Amino acid sequence: MAALAPDILEARLAHLRSTDEAAFMELLFKEFYKPLGQVIYRVVQDRDATEDLLQDVFLRVWNNRETLTISTTYRAYLYRAAFNAALRHQERSKRQVAWDAAPPSAEPTGSAATDDLHYQEAESSVAAALNLLPPQCRAVFELSRYEELSYQQIAEALELSPKTVENQMGKALRILRRELSTLLKNLYSLLL
Repeated sequence: MAALAPDILEARLAHLRSTDEAAFMELLFKEFYKPLGQVIYRVVQDRDATEDLLQDVFLRVWNNRETLTISTTYRAYLYRAAFNAALRHQERSKRQVAWDAAPPSAEPTGSAATDDLHYQEAESSVAAALNLLPPQCRAVFELSRYEELSYQQIAEALELSPKTVENQMGKALRILRRELSTLLKNLYSLLL
């Protein structure tokens, strides 16, 4: 089956969501299963885990279909959901490996505990700064930096012009630089 044009697909999904939820999910599945699988597989590099995560993404959409609010396109929403699922899986895997490899009585040393604290602080600062970005600006930034998509690919996924993507990326970087300037100065002083 040939893929539908993005604008036709979005219109059809919007119509089906309000009229036939089963057909809505079937179309989502048919159109996005393979591309979302590729996004997840690039991160996790495990076919079984990819299959499980794909099922989780579609199950989450199904379970939340009545309250699901999508401020961008279905394509952008699903790509972000798949990528986030893959990242969560990777983080859980890293924690499990670290836990399995740690000696039974391993307590974090003062330096390791301080490093963890700085990392958590930096992570929460970045998350807070990302939350300050306008939705479209944030979507462009995350697709570029987390999914490593080109501006052209982002433009196609979000149905924007490449110039708009470039402008949104510049805006995101300006906001993030401004919001994270203190954090960057603190990290720089720690490295010295």
